[in-house]
Amino acid sequence: MTDFELLERDGLARRGRLSTPHGPIETPALLPVVHPDPARQAASPRWMRETLGLGAVITSAYITWRSPPLSAVARERGIHGLLDFDGPIMTDSGAFQQHAYGSVEITPEESLGFQEAIGSDIATVLDVFTEPEAPRDHAAEGLEITLERARRARAGRSGLLAVPVQGGAYPDLRARSAEAASQIGDVLAVGGVVPLLEQYRFVELVRAVAAARPHLAPDRAVHLFGAGHPMTFALGALLGVDLFDSSAYIKFARRGALLVPDGTVPVRGLRERICECALCRERPLTELGELSAGDREVHLARHNLLASAEEMARVRQAIREGTLWELVERRTTAHPALRAALRSLTSQPELFLPTEPDRRRAFREVTAESRRRPSVVAFQRRVEAYRARRVAPRRLPAVPLRPEYLRWIPREDRDGQPLEWVSATPLGDVPLELLETYPVGPFLGLAEFESPRRPCPVAALRSLLDADPTLGTDRGDRWQPDWDRVQIQALLEWRYGPEIVRRLEIARLKVGRSRRTLRVRWIEADGRPLWVVGNDGQAHPTFEGAVQLLSSAPGLVPRVTVHPEAAEFVAAGRSLFSKFVVRADPALRVEMTAPLVDPSDRLLAVGRLLLAPTEMGRMSRGVAVRVTGHARSPPELEPEPEPVALDG
Repeated sequence: MTDFELLERDGLARRGRLSTPHGPIETPALLPVVHPDPARQAASPRWMRETLGLGAVITSAYITWRSPPLSAVARERGIHGLLDFDGPIMTDSGAFQQHAYGSVEITPEESLGFQEAIGSDIATVLDVFTEPEAPRDHAAEGLEITLERARRARAGRSGLLAVPVQGGAYPDLRARSAEAASQIGDVLAVGGVVPLLEQYRFVELVRAVAAARPHLAPDRAVHLFGAGHPMTFALGALLGVDLFDSSAYIKFARRGALLVPDGTVPVRGLRERICECALCRERPLTELGELSAGDREVHLARHNLLASAEEMARVRQAIREGTLWELVERRTTAHPALRAALRSLTSQPELFLPTEPDRRRAFREVTAESRRRPSVVAFQRRVEAYRARRVAPRRLPAVPLRPEYLRWIPREDRDGQPLEWVSATPLGDVPLELLETYPVGPFLGLAEFESPRRPCPVAALRSLLDADPTLGTDRGDRWQPDWDRVQIQALLEWRYGPEIVRRLEIARLKVGRSRRTLRVRWIEADGRPLWVVGNDGQAHPTFEGAVQLLSSAPGLVPRVTVHPEAAEFVAAGRSLFSKFVVRADPALRVEMTAPLVDPSDRLLAVGRLLLAPTEMGRMSRGVAVRVTGHARSPPELEPEPEPVALDG
């Protein structure tokens, strides 16, 4: 079965490694479609690999089979010999030709047998292509035929098998297809979407992939047929697509057009040197008119491949940095159809929440849709629950507060009634004690640069205090210790909930603050850091903190249970691999730091989750939790960020 390892992630998007007989494919990956006849290739697979770093390609097994000269070479030397390519090769089955021409001469068994004979690294089932407009009964029938063919193919192939996910425009059929394909295939290929891509029907594309995505096995690579334009790569990766195949580079070259991440540029009208890549330094785009039609097509095809490879690299880098949502938002400003697709995505946050990271390095506002990201939805829901648990305090109107205004803020009114202070932020009203948590803490948006046109926060606060004499006076020298206790209580409750916090000895805890920013950096007891507070403003337990948690609230603390075979390795600081996870508490989220225990509940270590609880144990390869602290390790304190002035 499949050998897919997740290395890094940003929500559904995954940077991973798919192992094949001819080497690994680093995902998300672009697989250029190459013609099996070397004489008809605008760029050779070897050039793609050596010059652009594109490590895998896809070609048509059907066209190869149908051409006796090509078939003979492929049978004798293998598909790798025919293409003169030593990297992974995926082969298509002829389903697209069947869709385009109405029929093909090859049977499903012949197609798979030929792909097996020529040494395809990833063979594809000859599926029934379902048009987006197909009636439900037709879509259902095609789905069943495809699954039956896939089952027969699985029985006849030991190597990697790509099983198309069909179902047309019907979400329940897409879901059924995804579940069944996950039981059969190694690569799960969302099919029947080429017309949607060609016609810029990206909203329907999003619906098709979103209907299937929650039902695809997490340990399989996900392929999207026909997603070859670089403007779609970031959007596809955001939906969890790992493999993209592209013939767009040659199709648009034949039309005399350049592919760029934000659209398509006709070469005919170019009068300026808009690109200075290696190809354009050799032959500027403005000089292509001097070339013959064939040479111009070759140059454009190679340029389109270069632009596509660079965009896929940007996508992988964004996943590494946790900024893929920002990249998608920037890309969707290029076309209204893409903006509509993004709006469709943000209207269904439940698709993303199971794998949504608990934190990212930063939150940068790009478009109006930025405030509808899943991380914002999750945060707002948690804030609502947090505020609902408060003991009926007196609630005041929200003003744009920040922690540095604490010395003016009374915690009680003159009658001793508790006051709840909330700050008006771009992401909604947030209790002041939670202002440093992700995503509101590292939020960077338009308002930060419009301060000359905003009322002064301090003036707004003083106006509120002056207008209501019942609010009491400032705290004087008492504001700092009072506020320390408030923040300790809030940060731990935000992480663990009120029941666990009630069992902790809060009174003995103290905070350590940054000398530059005054932000909380750790929570300690008796001089030992028990929780480290990162730039995300959230409390992450050290090993000593996990000891306190498990001893104070046994049975209540969310944890990951480690198989006995791996227990001592984890206790020594080694990462926990997915296959050694016995159980993960469903309350845990990606990027949380959680206790790791053996089946007897002995604490082994603490670690940062790379997989969601629903994924742990289901992936045969890869790290599930990266250990950050164990019995013999010192607590890790994050470096302080450079202070950024946001107000005058």
